[in-house]
Amino acid sequence: MATKIRLQRGGRKSYAFYSIVIADVRAPRDGKFTEKIGTYNPNTNPATVDLNFERALYWVENGAQPTDTVRNILSNEGVMLMKHLNGGVKKGAFDEATAKAKFDAWKQAKAQGFEAIKTKEADAKKAAKKAALEAEKKLNEAKAKAIADKKAAAEAANAPAAEEEAPATEEEATEAPAEA
Repeated sequence: MATKIRLQRGGRKSYAFYSIVIADVRAPRDGKFTEKIGTYNPNTNPATVDLNFERALYWVENGAQPTDTVRNILSNEGVMLMKHLNGGVKKGAFDEATAKAKFDAWKQAKAQGFEAIKTKEADAKKAAKKAALEAEKKLNEAKAKAIADKKAAAEAANAPAAEEEAPATEEEATEAPAEA
């Protein structure tokens, strides 16, 4: 029996959710399957993958052919690299300890890469937030200046009337102490 590792669609309309399954080549996409080895949710950022690593490695080593998307998923999770390293161990190129060390080094480098991406995205968010705040401050300053100019123009328009009244009050103020 020829087997494939493929995605089986689930979820609701406009929100796809996939199961990673082992199925016969002749079975339909959402039909009968042999074993479910994980899930794949492309709706999150980054896509969420929950995979039974040992079972996926077992099936890949025993000849199950992954589809293109599943091959990418398995490569990102390290299943394909582990298959390659196990092939080197079987041929005698290196021992299991070396293969495990290489795999751990790859996994650590991949984790550092993800951390770098997350840090870069967080910094970009902070910079965008800071730029938006600065733009808002400039906009508020421009609005405040426009309002101040408008008030100054209104006061300037009212000022001549106030200046005509002001000398009369000053004359009354100077006359009042003289009379006293």
